[in-house]
Amino acid sequence: MSSQLAPIPILNQNASEERGEIARLSSFVGAIAITDLVKTTLGPKGMDKILISASNPNELVITNDGATILTKIYIDNPAAKILVDISRTQDDEVGDGTTSVCVLAGELLREGERLVQQKVHPQTIISGWRLALETARAALQASTQDHSSDKDKFRQDLLNIARTTLSSKILHTEKDHFANMVVDAVLRLNGNTNLDNIHIIKKSGGSLRESYLDEGFILEKKIGVGCPKRLENPKILIANTAMDTDKIKIFGGKVVVDSMTELSKLEDAEKEKMLNKCKKIVDHGINCFINRQLVYNLPEQYFAEHGVMSIEHADFDGIERLALVTGAEIVSTFDHPELVKIGTCKLIEEVMIGEDKVIRFSGIPSGEACTIVLRGATSHILEEAERSIHDALCVLAVTVAETRTVLGAGCSEMIMSKAVDELAAITPGKKAMAIESFAKALRQIPTIIANNAGYDSSELVSQLKAAHHQGDKKAGLNMRDGCIGNAEELGIIESFKVKQQVLISAHEAAEMIMRVDDILRAAPRQRKNLQH
Repeated sequence: MSSQLAPIPILNQNASEERGEIARLSSFVGAIAITDLVKTTLGPKGMDKILISASNPNELVITNDGATILTKIYIDNPAAKILVDISRTQDDEVGDGTTSVCVLAGELLREGERLVQQKVHPQTIISGWRLALETARAALQASTQDHSSDKDKFRQDLLNIARTTLSSKILHTEKDHFANMVVDAVLRLNGNTNLDNIHIIKKSGGSLRESYLDEGFILEKKIGVGCPKRLENPKILIANTAMDTDKIKIFGGKVVVDSMTELSKLEDAEKEKMLNKCKKIVDHGINCFINRQLVYNLPEQYFAEHGVMSIEHADFDGIERLALVTGAEIVSTFDHPELVKIGTCKLIEEVMIGEDKVIRFSGIPSGEACTIVLRGATSHILEEAERSIHDALCVLAVTVAETRTVLGAGCSEMIMSKAVDELAAITPGKKAMAIESFAKALRQIPTIIANNAGYDSSELVSQLKAAHHQGDKKAGLNMRDGCIGNAEELGIIESFKVKQQVLISAHEAAEMIMRVDDILRAAPRQRKNLQH
């Protein structure tokens, strides 16, 4: 009797539900599609993508950075959104490996889909993957090297890591020049991982080769009219305060006057108030005033008459960095000069970069601070160069904190894959199939790198696998000559923390998607017609 009853709906009429195999297939398809989208950007010979804005066709981005591509595109599939999230997390956590983490997760899911079709239960697959992950991590840790005790060797490691990171970017043609630049910038931090001390500015014109590292802080603003253009050993006050005289700060109020004399008295009172404020600022014993907000003509003239350099409209990011590097505090009131921390440096001067005037602060007390000036033919090249430099700086900062390194060029993946294959050989039951699939997914990284370079990936990866099984633990892909080479001699070195984060994040994302057996979509919100 009960079996003949129609199913009772519990969801909203317009809500939808996908169950079991259909839900799982939907997740796999979305995640694999995202992987196929970004995998052509992987490796030293990866391709670029052009991203065009839907709202503004003139706004376009040319990049091969995985995190940038995935955050700029609109995605509707829930599993694909998980891969976007891990790519973004990878970028925030270590700065590089954003494409690798997405590709590895997608390849794990591709293998997982094949196993599900062979009637292997998802929980069995997950159990096998967890065993494989622990073995892969142990193999990766065993293959690490640490040269932090030898200053020269460690610098060489950092240079090789920077070259490896930049080799897949737009800067690959000048990677030696930029590798030296970013290593010098990071080593100036003396172990500090706060990258706010390294300022990057972009100036159109010239070529990428003309980019340089300036040992000081550069502010892209102009000095006030009539103010000194050069100051030695200045005393700097950094403020975020209103310096305008033509705004009466009573919103919604009215002032009624019956003559022009009364109006001029109001204006005089406003001017007097502003001049008193300027006097309080000058009484701090400073000769350089930097304000986040505008500085109008009257206070600018007052500062010029008293020999104080004024710089207006230094954006919030600018004054935050300035306060950090000059040792000053950002103030808004000026009644207690004894409580205010004044900044200092050896020299402030106006210099030219290309055709633009900028202000350079030299000899700052935070000797760690510096500025990377990027030059390039177009704004698109400069934006991609900035993303590349940011990735390299993040990876180097991570390596300074966690000094262990591993070999790149597919070498680490093959070491992990070999260890996981050995585990599969001694594991009974269907878990062995899941462990084998993990090893196969790891081997897809060097396969994709070889494919993107236009070489025969099947031949190269089989040679690489054979080399590792014969005991050559330093064998990797030489993408310059299209053969197998010694990754250490080629100088292809990566940060251990980046590689480990790729492995862990990709496994966690793949496991989360593998667990899905039901997708519920809420009913769209009903729009009510407005009655006019």
